[in-house]
Amino acid sequence: MISVLFDDRQDVMKITKDNEAAIKRAVDAVLSEEELHGDFEISVSFVTNEEIKELNREYRNVDNETDVLSFPMNEEFDGVTILGDIVISTQKIIEQASDFAHSLEREMSYLTVHSMLHLLGYDHMCSDEKSHMREKEKEIMKKLKIFK
Repeated sequence: MISVLFDDRQDVMKITKDNEAAIKRAVDAVLSEEELHGDFEISVSFVTNEEIKELNREYRNVDNETDVLSFPMNEEFDGVTILGDIVISTQKIIEQASDFAHSLEREMSYLTVHSMLHLLGYDHMCSDEKSHMREKEKEIMKKLKIFK
């Protein structure tokens, strides 16, 4: 079972129950693709570009806005594996959905899949890792059947 805790710290985009359900489906799809079973917990925070820029500067020493940040924990507590925290800029969801002609749901789901893979240890610092991670993302998004 997966428990997803939501924290909405922005007022740019209304986060609906449908948005939360889409994120839960994306999280489930990643765990299924990775054949992970058990009890898991993650948190998903929705923030502004300003807040994500501060977090990016503080934790990655990169003084720019970004779309999503992942903070892996991978710690067990009372039989539940706490995978970590996902922080998503709602302004970036809106911007990137428009730039790529995607729905907001598709962009939000993609960012969740991307971030979940980071929580599970995937990275894209070198070309081999990036290629492998992109293939995983594509497979998971196909299974979610969110194409636009």
